[in-house]
Amino acid sequence: MKNILIIDGQGGGVGRSLIERLRAKLPSAEIHAVGTNAMATAAMLRAGASTGATGENAVIIASRRAKIIAGPLGIAMANSMMGEFTPQMAAAVAESDADRVLVPINRCGTYVAGSTELSLGQAVEQAAELIVQLWDGAQP
Repeated sequence: MKNILIIDGQGGGVGRSLIERLRAKLPSAEIHAVGTNAMATAAMLRAGASTGATGENAVIIASRRAKIIAGPLGIAMANSMMGEFTPQMAAAVAESDADRVLVPINRCGTYVAGSTELSLGQAVEQAAELIVQLWDGAQP
């Protein structure tokens, strides 16, 4: 089954913004939201996610089933998001067969060399466009 998995933590703001943009661009897509906490999951569900789940096991299982995984850069890094993202969660994202679209957020001591200085809104919009291209089968 072709689906998009959005993963976020803390307040779920990046995931919420991404889901809102994707709903406008891909209204019939199956968008699954997994938060590291209930607040993040709730924010993504309010934004229009098809389903939502919370926690480590949800990330691990959903990562196996996704065609595309998207979220902040921290979803690929163990112990990121102030410790909310466990090594097992990061491994599940990294080992998935899904295409991954990561939103660069230059804070908390992690910087992405070569990335341009975009606002968070611009970075999320660019991520949404990449996801649409991948969804349509094009390579960005």
